[in-house]
Amino acid sequence: MKGVSYLTDENNNKRAVVIDIKTIERYDEELEDLLDGIIAESRKNDEKVPLEKVISNLKKMGKLK
Repeated sequence: MKGVSYLTDENNNKRAVVIDIKTIERYDEELEDLLDGIIAESRKNDEKVPLEKVISNLKKMGKLK
């Protein structure tokens, strides 16, 4: 695919992908979905905070009425 390159290791195994976002602008939504999935996966073990606590903290900080 034009605009997509792979970085390989010494054994020629694909290790990373480089995406030229200007070249593949027609895939904006799909690229955004991919990045959202990567971010979600990277945060799956983060500490969970109950919504009620988030709302309470935002009110205390004056960010929410």
